[in-house]
Formats: sequence, C-alpha cells, structure tokens
Amino acid sequence: MRYSVTDPKRTVANRQGIGMTSQRTRERLVDMLIELGIQDVRVLDVMRSTPRHLFLDEALAHRAYEDKSLPIGHNQTLSRPYTVARMSELLLASCPAKKVLEIGTGSGYQTCILAQLVPRLLTMERIEPLLNRAKRRLQLMDIHNVVYKHGDGYEGWPAREPFDGIMVTAAPSLVPQALQWQLAEGGCMIIPVGDNDQCLLKITRSGNRFSKQKVEAANFVPLVNGLV
Repeated sequence: MRYSVTDPKRTVANRQGIGMTSQRTRERLVDMLIELGIQDVRVLDVMRSTPRHLFLDEALAHRAYEDKSLPIGHNQTLSRPYTVARMSELLLASCPAKKVLEIGTGSGYQTCILAQLVPRLLTMERIEPLLNRAKRRLQLMDIHNVVYKHGDGYEGWPAREPFDGIMVTAAPSLVPQALQWQLAEGGCMIIPVGDNDQCLLKITRSGNRFSKQKVEAANFVPLVNGLV
C-alpha cells in the first residue's frame, strides 16, 4: 500500500525511543519550537512523531532532540530542528506544495518531514552514499511518496519540472538561475543564500519575474557543484 499523507496510521509515530530519544523528549522539542515561533500545527505534529535519532549515527542519537545541527559525515550536517520546521512551515504557507523538489537530501530527515506534508516529493543529493542511506531509512519507515536522484543541485531536475515548491538545504553564494526557472507559476523556493553572511530567502515566481523576500539569518553548509 502506498504511503498517504492523510492517513495517520501510515506515519512514523510508532518508532519509539528510550531515555534521551523518547517520545517525551520529542514533546519537549515541540514545546521549544512553539516558543521559537513555529505555528503550523501540521509541521508540529510531524516533528512530534518523527524519530530524529534514527537519522544520526548511534553515538549521536542522545543529542537528536537538541535544537542543534549535527554531523552526518562527508562534511555535511543535519539541520537544527527549528530550521527544518521553519523552512517546512514557510513552504506550506507560500505555495500549493503539491509537487516539491528538495535540493540536498542529506540524512533524509528533512525529506522525511516534507514527505509527510506534501503529496509528491522529489529529492536530489550530490553525495551518493548519503542518498542511498537516506533512501533505505525512509523505505524502512514506510515512506514511499519520494523520488530520489543522485544529481547536481545547481542544475535542478529539468525533466520533472515544473515544481510548486523547491527547498534548498545548502547555501549557494547566489541563487541558481536554473532552479528559479523550474518553479511553476505562483510557485516558491525556500533557499539560504550567502557565504559568511547567509540569509534565508523566499522566492516567488510570477510569470518571468521572481520576487525575493528576506526571511531571517541562516547558517548552512555551502551548496557545491559536482557529484560524489
């Protein structure tokens, strides 16, 4: 049976942890996200039910519900929970989000969150070992509405455009033009931009024009060309 974002029985809520990875710990994380300004109930519910510790090496699992970014290997990081929730909330509030492209699969955690919030998700990762590991994790968690690609995020996924939404989880120096043009009419892209002084942007397409709105300061690993 295919995963349905409307069927609560098909979520990952039954992946319980113990101690520092328990459901109670996730509840405290959600309380903190609310204090930090996250309001979308859909996002909060998914953050509450998704076991972040399963996306980390066992040695780091006890830190999974801290509001911090954590290493996942290959000089990449798992974004802090606030960042995952904020970007997800922004995307849902800014576009229809029926068909979404994620640039930077990483550990698969943000992918897992988005897959429970949108009907159709495509995700790209330039580092093949990370992509394969994330794919296995999501399949084991019975999430099947995701299409995966080992590819260069700067190029996007032209064969599958247009996208209602695009989420980029690493920071380019400048907005990649190819990604903007893969947005559908009225679609939006949530993307961190900058080198040392990064800013999270919301970019919305209207015809051949793209409006850019600064959201808040950001801190991401750089978006890099090429495949590994």
